[in-house]
Amino acid sequence: MRDEPDRVTDMFREAAEAAEAVARQDAFDADLKRIGAALRERSPNLVLTCARGSSDHAATYAKYAIETRIGVPVASAAPSVASVYASPLSVQGAACIAISQSGRSPDLLASVSNLKAGGAWVLALVNDEDSPLAEIADELFALGAGPERSVAATKSFIASLAAIARLVAAWSGDDVLHGDLSKLPSLLQRAWRLDWSPLVDELEGATNLYVLARGIGLGVAQEAALKLKETSQLHAEAFSTAELRHGPMALVHQEFPALIFNQSDAPEAASKRPPPRLSGAVPACSSRGDKRPALFHCQASPAHRCWSRSSRSSPSTARQMRSPWPADSIRTGLRTSPK
Repeated sequence: MRDEPDRVTDMFREAAEAAEAVARQDAFDADLKRIGAALRERSPNLVLTCARGSSDHAATYAKYAIETRIGVPVASAAPSVASVYASPLSVQGAACIAISQSGRSPDLLASVSNLKAGGAWVLALVNDEDSPLAEIADELFALGAGPERSVAATKSFIASLAAIARLVAAWSGDDVLHGDLSKLPSLLQRAWRLDWSPLVDELEGATNLYVLARGIGLGVAQEAALKLKETSQLHAEAFSTAELRHGPMALVHQEFPALIFNQSDAPEAASKRPPPRLSGAVPACSSRGDKRPALFHCQASPAHRCWSRSSRSSPSTARQMRSPWPADSIRTGLRTSPK
């Protein structure tokens, strides 16, 4: 179990409240049923997500969730089209899902207003129910995260993921998924009690890092990379494991670690077989000799272990660390095809 730090930061305290925030969303179940019915009636041919920062990473999760469970294509709207270029868009028949903690970002509001003017039906997933975004939207689902002071928003990000999963369950009429989501608060409490400290020790001295995932886990990898930048001044970049072969692999070597998130769904086998250099085999075209990267693999499985292989550990005696994600918390999520 993780020890509480000597100085409790806003981020630490608010992240610890995530389970309570997700539990509060149960009170808005009637809203979700109404929104789900509206989406089934409208049957949009396209979903456009509109978000920035952490909320945009939640939108990545929404893309995989909606496309694999509903079968409707999802694209990310570029706020600059409205806020910088002032270009109108024709989006009749589309739904816009705007995700925001504050609901007050000027370029987000400009983009959502532009999409609504172009014919999109707007759903806001927002923490501040009195925000301008809430006023613009045709429908509103409150994240229920409560006040959040930390710049590195964590509680509202987790609440956004939960809200998206609930939305997909309501839209698809999936009673099994809806029931599984009731377990999220207890699973989040279990996850919070797990320990990341061995990974922190292994990353000591690192200045660069790849954070890798695939499918439904890609948005979490994007958010982890952002958090490492914001809180640790570590240059972390997120990629799909499928994209790593196409150029980014050239940077990988012994002093360039990689953190891999894996989940127990369709991409699991692919994530277990990382690209050759991450597996310790150096491609013939490599000019880096036999240098091996530090590799940290967070696996959501019945054992939910996180193992590492680095310059400080033998390849045959990989050190095990507890993963922050219990296996059931992944199974409660959505099954998807790899990107």
